[in-house]
Amino acid sequence: MVPPKGFILSDREEETLTSSTRCGIYLDHNLNMDNETTLTYFLLLEFSKDRHLQLLHFFLFFILYLATATTNLFIISVVALDRRLHNPMYFFLVNLAVQDVGIVSIIVPKSMINSLMDTRHISYFSCLAQVFIFACFEASDLFILTVMAYDRYVAICNPLHYEMVMNWKACTKMVILVWLTSLLYGMLHTIVTFSIPFCSNVINQFFCEIPQLLRLSCSGFSETEVGFLVVSVIAGVGCFIFIIVSYTMIFKAVLRIPSVKGRQKTFSTCLPHLIVFSVFFVTVCSAYLRPPSSTPSYFDFTLTALYCLLPPLFNPIIYSIRNKNIKSVLSKLRRF
Repeated sequence: MVPPKGFILSDREEETLTSSTRCGIYLDHNLNMDNETTLTYFLLLEFSKDRHLQLLHFFLFFILYLATATTNLFIISVVALDRRLHNPMYFFLVNLAVQDVGIVSIIVPKSMINSLMDTRHISYFSCLAQVFIFACFEASDLFILTVMAYDRYVAICNPLHYEMVMNWKACTKMVILVWLTSLLYGMLHTIVTFSIPFCSNVINQFFCEIPQLLRLSCSGFSETEVGFLVVSVIAGVGCFIFIIVSYTMIFKAVLRIPSVKGRQKTFSTCLPHLIVFSVFFVTVCSAYLRPPSSTPSYFDFTLTALYCLLPPLFNPIIYSIRNKNIKSVLSKLRRF
């Protein structure tokens, strides 16, 4: 007997299978009593078989993770400790930083451990948890960027009504709605993804990426999956259109400001958010609109790393560069 088609065993399992086959025995740990596939683990993309390159991958991801976590935690700490930053814009920025730390924390450490331990395994339930948490944080990233666009629109286009519209009660409700919607989205996305039968346990990516998991389906897309994907696309496009319309109105309002210095100041508050959104949208579209490859590809690996790891790293940097309050905190820290 041989393992189910599409399933790959580890070296140790292959040795066990070989020795068992010689005795006329097959250790059937992938098949249950009904001869149906029972998946207990997945095999992630192996960066390289060369031990030196594996360690290089570990150190690169470690540095990237450390930099991302440090910069985002810095933003959270500064906003929490500096009373000048206790306003809606920075309240939303803190939530964005929390989401960015969550994204890298759910995918990077496992990839680092696999490279360090020279293994490719991730358990079925760990993969399920990755999909759920990653989908939640990615969705909440998009939703919070949409809310931040609305915040900038009200601040610039309706400044007299800003405190009434964007009061703490309203902002708290918006953030709670963002998190609840994201949790619901992540839960539904996970249920839909893992409801399909898998014909292979080999994921051609360094984490459990949803497009790669869907490619492992034995039966193709069901009506439920297609319907949910359509709803996801509509929600994403809706957020994109809302942000574009908001910034179109903002730029029109800015151009009506008579003072050059006033226009520059207004642009400086909007530019970081627009850059952050552009980086997020372009990298995600580049990864998801491109059909997943059936074979391991360094291009796919790089593209996925860009949309997963680039925005969380650059978001706090972009917001810090042009922010006077955060710059003043940095200058104080340098004195120590």
